[in-house]
Amino acid sequence: MKPILAAVALALSVSPAFAEEHGHHWTYSGETGPTHWGKMEKENEACGLGKHQSPIDISTKQAKVSDLPAIKFDYQPSPLKIIDNGHTVQVNYAPGSSIDVGGARYELVQFHFHKPSEEKVDGKRYDMVAHLVHKDSSGKLAVVAVPLNRGAGNKVIEALWANLPKEKGHEKEAAGVTINAADLLPAKHGYYAFEGSLTTPPCSEGVRWMVLKESSTISGKELAAFGKLYPMNARPAQALNGREVLSSK
Repeated sequence: MKPILAAVALALSVSPAFAEEHGHHWTYSGETGPTHWGKMEKENEACGLGKHQSPIDISTKQAKVSDLPAIKFDYQPSPLKIIDNGHTVQVNYAPGSSIDVGGARYELVQFHFHKPSEEKVDGKRYDMVAHLVHKDSSGKLAVVAVPLNRGAGNKVIEALWANLPKEKGHEKEAAGVTINAADLLPAKHGYYAFEGSLTTPPCSEGVRWMVLKESSTISGKELAAFGKLYPMNARPAQALNGREVLSSK
């Protein structure tokens, strides 16, 4: 497994018991919150010292309008495999679904949620965000961020919440239930692009980020259900440090 893929697997799939046995259990507040992540473990140094960290606050005025390639989504139905990993609700996706961006193909590995959205646009957060994590054949990661705002219900999220595991750290395969990540996407796929990092420890850099401009919806009931598990699991916006943010036409 490539180093960065190993990092994302650890960061997003580790159970609380594993985290506490092998090091400090990071959180989103207090002495184990984001401002301390970089000092909790040596492998987390990028959380504090990295210069290309995510998430960011996207300025629509400063983003450079560019001829970015369209994101070509090729998502297929997948058996539902879901885990509450102690930091978020995550869905591990079956092989065979991908995106193509300018000839670069990335396979969908998993997606998970943050409340509120980690990304800001002109200083404002969305109610939630879904991060769809992909990897290419060399292990390089690409994340598509789908903003979620309160509105109509979402059939994918409805299916997920109906099958939440009762225990943290244990993947549940829901018998007879299939989902399609395509149903999370808004109608239009314009996006902002920048180079960033994982938004959770070890905060590894070299991640290709694509934040969709248009949001999908989530019902108030669905939003509240996630909020009971994770009232707030969003890392603060990080400094750009000279990075260029591109905006599709």
